[in-house]
Amino acid sequence: INRSVWTIGYTGHSPERLKAHMRNMHLFDVKTLKCKGGKDAETGYDLTGDYFGLPWPCYGTPELKHPGSPNLYDTSKHVMEGGGNFRANFGVEKDGKNLLAEDGSHSKGADITTGYPELDHVLLKKLGWWDELTDAEKAAAEGKNWKTDNSGGMIRVFMKNHGCHPFGNAKARAVVWNFPDPVPQHREPLYGTRPDLMAKYPTHEDKKAFWRLPTLYKTVQDKNLADKVHEKFPLILTSGRLVEYEGGGEETRSNPWLAELQQEAYVEINPKTAAERGIRNGERVWLKSPTGARLNVEALVTERVDTGTVWMPFHFSGRWQGQDMLKYYPQGAAPMVRGEAVNTATTYGY
Repeated sequence: INRSVWTIGYTGHSPERLKAHMRNMHLFDVKTLKCKGGKDAETGYDLTGDYFGLPWPCYGTPELKHPGSPNLYDTSKHVMEGGGNFRANFGVEKDGKNLLAEDGSHSKGADITTGYPELDHVLLKKLGWWDELTDAEKAAAEGKNWKTDNSGGMIRVFMKNHGCHPFGNAKARAVVWNFPDPVPQHREPLYGTRPDLMAKYPTHEDKKAFWRLPTLYKTVQDKNLADKVHEKFPLILTSGRLVEYEGGGEETRSNPWLAELQQEAYVEINPKTAAERGIRNGERVWLKSPTGARLNVEALVTERVDTGTVWMPFHFSGRWQGQDMLKYYPQGAAPMVRGEAVNTATTYGY
């Protein structure tokens, strides 16, 4: 997968580079994550300048040896030392106004010291840098941009030879003209718990085609108001991350060292809210939502959430509305920790 993900910079990863990092963790600074110097005894790979784990984005091919990016858009560093600038992702102009970076705004050491669009074969030729590609790279890059040039040659020339960023150099934008609200406005959720605020800050009108799909907004919110869903479900359910798990958690919950850190899916409940419902810390509770879902999880009574909110981590699966799904996993493939997936209960529009 990593070898194809040019756009977000996973292509610089390789098993060999990552394994070398793990074998030589002692060479990396615990604060900056940067290796100040040293070679991997097993492979001879020079770790100097790498950031531990090659943090995203890590551009180009592994052979380019991009060190990873400890901070995005850091113009104080060269692009081959983890630096960068803001991407040109919204075109080069809007209503006659320049969207690219102004003169003098660029990453350290860049040969282009003003704004520029994202890299493609046309730009590389106009700059006179096309002949810095090998013949094989030219054949692969012809007619392509940096995201579709599978040789990685355009990235190599642009970053290593000229200190420029393949996704361009532009300005961040505050007015997002292609979003439903060009300037962010507060809008209450479709399943809000405050009818007064839903009336004051209504959602969007229904859209016939939103990213090609018909999408209901106002219709759903109005029906929820009419049905007084907020009276039946007065608490807001939110979800978020845990440090020890990643994504849906299937892989990290299968790691014995990580699985030990959090062994139960749970819901955080404010002490006052818990007391009103006769819930004690550590008890198993049923969490119900307007979808009809019923999740069986452990209660964590805490003041980290307010009285109108409950919270669940989103890294769990393997239990479905109270039932353990162990029998459906191939032999030996079940995660050590299984729990209810919060998105079983989250609603349309979440």
